[in-house]
Amino acid sequence: MPVHFNIVVGAGLLIGLAYGVVGLLSGFCLLSSLRGWWSEGDSRLIRTFALAFAVAVAATQLLAGYGAVDLSKSVYLQPSFSAPLMFAGGVLFGYGMVLANGCGSRALVLLGRGNLRSLVVVIMLGITAQMTLRGLIAPARIALLQASSTKPAYLTLAELLRTVGGEVSGRMIVASVISVGLIIFAFAHTPFRRSGWQIAAGVAVGLLVAAGWFATGYLGADEFNPAAVTSLTFIAPVADTVQYVMLSTGLTLNFGIAMVFGVFAGSLLTALVTRRFRLEGYTSPRHMLRSMSGAALMGSGGAMALGCSIGQGLTGISTLALSSCVAAAGIILGSAAGLRGVLRVPPLEASDIAR
Repeated sequence: MPVHFNIVVGAGLLIGLAYGVVGLLSGFCLLSSLRGWWSEGDSRLIRTFALAFAVAVAATQLLAGYGAVDLSKSVYLQPSFSAPLMFAGGVLFGYGMVLANGCGSRALVLLGRGNLRSLVVVIMLGITAQMTLRGLIAPARIALLQASSTKPAYLTLAELLRTVGGEVSGRMIVASVISVGLIIFAFAHTPFRRSGWQIAAGVAVGLLVAAGWFATGYLGADEFNPAAVTSLTFIAPVADTVQYVMLSTGLTLNFGIAMVFGVFAGSLLTALVTRRFRLEGYTSPRHMLRSMSGAALMGSGGAMALGCSIGQGLTGISTLALSSCVAAAGIILGSAAGLRGVLRVPPLEASDIAR
């Protein structure tokens, strides 16, 4: 079986390896960040996410400003999008993330550590995402997309400021305001300033988002065989990886699939070296059902929203796309519904918690 390995695939593998290492050592995860901030009063992890956000936006917009990557070729900046569908998908993903006790990227990291519950989450997420993107549920998604899509006057936050001094000027103004504001928020917290690992993790993840854009948008800019312009995201890549594992003959190894393999391998190697590897499983059918339900919501919701908490919450917003802001808002709302309020997901029994 021929393997189509090129520089973009290699970059995806290396970026995934790095993310797997950072994710395991730091616990980088939007759900853990929100839970710690809202429920436990510990805001260190959300400040790590904010720092990653700031670095991703600044570095991505610098690449775009210097012409190293054409972000308009990415899925986030298409001329039309369905705000209702993306928001609804984000809500489903956010609530599913609470049910499954972590997003797709976190599941891959935990799988490398020996968490077999995460294997169920990854497989279920991949299957339902594939069903929604190209399979049984795809016709319904496409019909909703066609019925609710619009062509907005502005696709990015930067375009709203184009009159200030041109597209590049507007882009850098918005990127600077967002990045500086998030950095101030992150470092305003004394415990975070004293947490070198969390600071390093935030910077590293943000740079990995930019590295993904550079790999696919610059290194992969082959006019005869161009790579899809993308970066860190875990819905379509996990779906493609599940399909590739099953039916690799005739399929092409791409950036996303290599990245998924890399995240798992990076986490696994780190877990073995640091002696954190430990097999874990479900302790009750109820726990398994809840986990599978959450994974299904994440797969379908993420496919509708065109991304996950990383794919839209970091990578998408690093393009300053308004559609990504809509999807990210849905993810936050869905997570909030699962963590507090009348739809709150009750905590697991102590014996079920091993994260």
